[in-house]
Amino acid sequence: MKLFGTSGIRGVVNEDLTPELALEVGMALASLKGRGTYVLARDTRTTGPVLTSAFASGLMACGGDVVDLGLLPTGALAFLTRELKAKAGCMITASHNPPEYNGLKLFRPDSSPFWPEDERAIEEIVGKRAFRRSSWNSMGKLTCLDASERYVEGLAGSVELSRPWRVVLDPGCGATSLLAPRVFRELHCQVVALNARPDGYFPARSPDPRPDTIADLRRAVRELGADVGFAYDGDGDRMVVVDEEGRFVPFDVALACFAAHVVRSRGGGLVITTVEASYCVEEAVREAGGEVVKTRVGDVSVSMEVSRRGAVFGGEPCGAWICPDFSLAADGIAASVFLLRALDEAGVKPSEFFSGISRYVTVRDKVPCPNELKALVMSLLKEELPGSFRQVRELIDIDGLRLELEGSWVLVRPSGTEPVIRITAEAKTSEEAEALARRARRAVEESVGRAG
Repeated sequence: MKLFGTSGIRGVVNEDLTPELALEVGMALASLKGRGTYVLARDTRTTGPVLTSAFASGLMACGGDVVDLGLLPTGALAFLTRELKAKAGCMITASHNPPEYNGLKLFRPDSSPFWPEDERAIEEIVGKRAFRRSSWNSMGKLTCLDASERYVEGLAGSVELSRPWRVVLDPGCGATSLLAPRVFRELHCQVVALNARPDGYFPARSPDPRPDTIADLRRAVRELGADVGFAYDGDGDRMVVVDEEGRFVPFDVALACFAAHVVRSRGGGLVITTVEASYCVEEAVREAGGEVVKTRVGDVSVSMEVSRRGAVFGGEPCGAWICPDFSLAADGIAASVFLLRALDEAGVKPSEFFSGISRYVTVRDKVPCPNELKALVMSLLKEELPGSFRQVRELIDIDGLRLELEGSWVLVRPSGTEPVIRITAEAKTSEEAEALARRARRAVEESVGRAG
């Protein structure tokens, strides 16, 4: 039974993700990990309380004691899983997906998301229904706890700024609505918060912050004369940066610049990113004296490699950053706080901080492909895709197929959340990137046709 995707279990509520499934995953988790404390939190989605109740019931039915932490961002839940010495944590969230979606994301006692072997163990127990139910008089108990101040103090207490920065925040009515402004005010910043009323319908904007969905933030930074702006996704594990001119900072540029800053401040070190990351990340990190290792797409893979290899930083080009000195989970609030500290230490404006990073053009596309055909399609592409391009220097197949070309690259990989094959192409010019993406699309469409 396959339940977990690239970032937990996720689906449309009462279709793909039901309270019954949440109950069984809770039972499986307590059956696997045994008696002890388990912590839960949820984002603002309207279906959160239903799934929280079902998951908590499953845990208690198999002897787990549940601490319900209420509305929190994912990073705070992960941090508190470690701080409260829990057996495991569960975040009820679908991250940046639309409001009809929800999900279950599990965390280990060290604050990292469940590794693949943990996920497989849960899937096996659910598949075999091998639950270890407790007797009626030894079931777990439920308590509710507001531990948010512990997270605020832990994060704000790890940073000192030389001056009060003027910051605009856009939580998008999501899980960071209450905590993000608290953290920045604790750092003595002058804070303006937009769309900071929790609402699971996300009425202000999409829970997926992109250049086209954060117009309010960009305008506010520019009109208020703020120093910087940050936006977060629905559960707050991703962060978007807007510079002092109200301009969106490209994801890869922000990732590359901050990674290089961390490496320089440490006198070297290893950075983990994914096969989707731009060349500019490797360029910036190597120039700073560090090394880059690529892994599979998803914060689970990045976190796992950060932990295994002792990396100084890890991040995805979607704004999900892992700062291991604080936590092994992707945490948008922490990422924005540590980025602000980097700006403060450098004594420059955001536009100046990011100006030294090379700019590439990235084009993304996707081709419909039934889930049951993905394996066959990728097998066909492994044989045929390299022949569609000239001067292939290297083929990386740790997650899909990434073809390293002369000054450009193409990535073709099956989506972990949709019935599609994703295509990413990067080059110095938009014309070249678009041409590479078109060529890859033709190859994928031909392979899907042959597989069907």
